[in-house]
Amino acid sequence: MTIGKDEKRLFSLDLYPYLYLGFLSLKSLLRIMKLFKKLIIIPALILLGSTNIYASDAADTTKYLQPKAEHIKEAIMVTQILDYFHYRDVDLNDSLSSVILDNFIESLDASKNYFLASDIKSFQKYRFAFDDDLKRGNLVPAFYIFNIYKKRVEERLKYALAESRKKFDFTKNEEFVFDREKAPYPQSLQEQDELWRKVVKHQALSLKLSGSDDKKISETLVTRYERFKSNVDKYNSTDVFEILMNSVTEAFDPHTNYFGPRSAEDFQRESSKAMEGIGATLQQDDDFTKIVELRPGGPAFLSGQIDIDDRVVGIAQGADGEMVDVVGWRSDEVAGQIRGPKGTLVRIEFLPAGRPIGSQTKIVNIVRDKIKYDEAKAKSQVVQYEEGGKTYNLGIITLPDFYLDSEGLEEGEKDFSSATSDVKKLITQLQEDGVDGVMLDLRNNGGGSLLEAISLSGLFLPGGPVVQIKYANGQIAKEDDKEKMFYSGPLSVMTNRFSASASEIFAGALQDYKRAVIVGEQTYGKGTVQNVRGLNDFLREPTTDELGLIKYTIAKFYRVSGSSTQHLGVSPDISLPSAFSAEEFGESSKPSALPWDKIPAAKFTPLDYVDNDLIAQLRKSHEKRLKTDQSLIDYQYDINELNKARAKTTVSLNYEVRKKEAADFEAKRDARVKIGDSLKELGSSKGVKNHALDELKDPFLKESIILLAEQIAAKRSKG
Repeated sequence: MTIGKDEKRLFSLDLYPYLYLGFLSLKSLLRIMKLFKKLIIIPALILLGSTNIYASDAADTTKYLQPKAEHIKEAIMVTQILDYFHYRDVDLNDSLSSVILDNFIESLDASKNYFLASDIKSFQKYRFAFDDDLKRGNLVPAFYIFNIYKKRVEERLKYALAESRKKFDFTKNEEFVFDREKAPYPQSLQEQDELWRKVVKHQALSLKLSGSDDKKISETLVTRYERFKSNVDKYNSTDVFEILMNSVTEAFDPHTNYFGPRSAEDFQRESSKAMEGIGATLQQDDDFTKIVELRPGGPAFLSGQIDIDDRVVGIAQGADGEMVDVVGWRSDEVAGQIRGPKGTLVRIEFLPAGRPIGSQTKIVNIVRDKIKYDEAKAKSQVVQYEEGGKTYNLGIITLPDFYLDSEGLEEGEKDFSSATSDVKKLITQLQEDGVDGVMLDLRNNGGGSLLEAISLSGLFLPGGPVVQIKYANGQIAKEDDKEKMFYSGPLSVMTNRFSASASEIFAGALQDYKRAVIVGEQTYGKGTVQNVRGLNDFLREPTTDELGLIKYTIAKFYRVSGSSTQHLGVSPDISLPSAFSAEEFGESSKPSALPWDKIPAAKFTPLDYVDNDLIAQLRKSHEKRLKTDQSLIDYQYDINELNKARAKTTVSLNYEVRKKEAADFEAKRDARVKIGDSLKELGSSKGVKNHALDELKDPFLKESIILLAEQIAAKRSKG
């Protein structure tokens, strides 16, 4: 069983009902039998889908894209699969039809730069018809909308290319609205021209602030827009169909996706962890390609310099290669530039997550390699912390993934690799080293094996339920750990916004049992389980057609307390400053995410390792350090500045104004350094001598180490 980013098959669903008579309710069985009848008539539906239905909207077949026969079949199949097997028991009706239309339009033009208001008005006739059209395989409306989009893009790029060759005047006091989420669509071509004049000027000013001269700016912009035009010209009907189907799947929930045949190959290749590259999953985000996943043990993960939602703006090959602007490129083309032979260098320029367009970028040098499994495994270190004349030896275990060698497990190998076995060995070694307490660092741990989440929890619990799982038919399963507690000493768990899925099950169980102090940020809030199946698996008769994959939600996770981890995730006992809000990063940022709910609590007995008095004591000391520890002060300042930048929806197009803003920012940083020097002197005067701790560049880790030492001290004082 796996969850999180290594979602394979939690269990194998099949259309043959006799395989699951002991599991499915009567209602579910009837739904499957009903689906059987529908699948039998799919060939007849396809025969009825004559190409004549496309003639009215796409007379010039050389200019406009049209759906293929296999797209009609897949559309019918996908809608039926979602209708009968998705956890969310809703019908594909007018309400979902409206959401699908909005999803499709947004996937094409999220920034409202291309469509005119009149275009959007013309699309409203499809708002409550998408559901019926999809059920019978009528894809004309979606392709009609895309062809209008393609026409508008060509118009805008023609205008942008002309503007790129002009000389820009950066002395005027103009403002550019870069956040157009709440902006209306342009009412006319003249209004759209004015919008794009500022779009081009804004991009030109960003290049100027980065050091480019007028000639270089013009060359870069022309190359960028010509490349963008070439990419749009390369779109084929399968690309359009995939965009449409993901607009459909995302109406059910954000973790349900359709993969066309080409995307399915990429998905399977990434899931195998066998690719040579940087170990990152990319996704299209308007004109950018962004990082959506970092594979533990991959070069990008190991660099420590790349974050989820960083956007790629440039790529250079080797140490001396020219940095190629990739804004406007398709994500698969960006991925193609990043991939390469093992051992070669690629330099990637990123616009950091959450920062507005035009902000300072960062360049990361990465040597391509395969996933290093050893680097993805749990690791430990011992840190010494001195306070009040006492020295604390603290064991820090970093776990990037809940990994499990499932093949070794199935074949009965004695020493198959797993997170639990490795952590167990590390704890044994740490105890031999005489540590006073242990901390598990689960930051950026996006999930992994459910079995490992349960068994790893069991190392620190006396046995009992760890997680509850609710399936679409209402059945609730309780997953227990039956082993004895392996480690009974002081324990803390560190989480951040990108700790998800299996990490949330583990941290939530230890918090509910009052076994460990949870320190850090609220976790991602992904409390759902997905199944991945090839569309061919749903056909009674095999076909030679090349069909895609579908990943769909089949269950939800719940803590032993009965609370779903959906949206809420795990709230830490001690909250550290966070740059990532739930509304922008996490499950709650997804409009179609399944809701939070609650089921009856499982029968379990909380322990007495963590109580309210201990938490109150730790919070008090932490809040004091927020005002005196320079690394925390600096981090809070950076967060505040970032939030101010995020709150802005406009930016100046005046060079001197922008230059002064950058200078003011640097001046504030210099002032904080001086304050930091005085605080360090104050700390030294108190006799605190933790030089190794002061040198840590990770303020979260530093603060968590101090909190663990204070937890140990509190336990000792109680005897």
